[in-house]
Amino acid sequence: MNSFSNTTVGSDAWKQVEQHADRLHKTHLRELFATQPNRAEALTLTAGSLVVDFAKHRVDSDALTALLQLCDQAQLSPALEAMFTGQHFNTTEDRAVLHTALRAPRGATVVVDGHNVLDDVHAVLDRMALFADAVRSGEWLGATGARIRNVVNIGIGGSDLGPAMAYDALYAYSDQSMRFRFVSNVDGADLYRATADLDPAE
Repeated sequence: MNSFSNTTVGSDAWKQVEQHADRLHKTHLRELFATQPNRAEALTLTAGSLVVDFAKHRVDSDALTALLQLCDQAQLSPALEAMFTGQHFNTTEDRAVLHTALRAPRGATVVVDGHNVLDDVHAVLDRMALFADAVRSGEWLGATGARIRNVVNIGIGGSDLGPAMAYDALYAYSDQSMRFRFVSNVDGADLYRATADLDPAE
């Protein structure tokens, strides 16, 4: 499968999208609603329980048509199908992209190379839940026997942003006797700042 950048950037479809972006860049939403009174209904769609509202963005039906043409040229639909069905979509590493499997419910099926990987995914998720519960309850102790009170998450990209966002969103419900830090790169100074006031035993 061709990469998006190699097949679409600079293409006619890409240029059409850019032209619409330039055309609508300084257009006020009031003007768009005035010229299209049914805009809210026309530019809102649902997918399951997800509601997507394009009406409150600087876009119109012509711009959306150009964007969909760009998606067709980039072969977005086959790429999504490849991702959801466990095909070796990551051409750099010749492997499946399993973000969808990590979010699939127990009992679903995502087959990769003839194997339903969801059994493995949920086995790991179950082990993670047991570990997290053991840390929170004080059952899981550190190497010196001290209770673990500090958690340092080290991750880059989604592995940093996801946990940090979840922590911020659920802070009011967290155990305030524990401290959580997030390090998003391999810079030693960043790691030092995150851990300097923490007891390694905890």
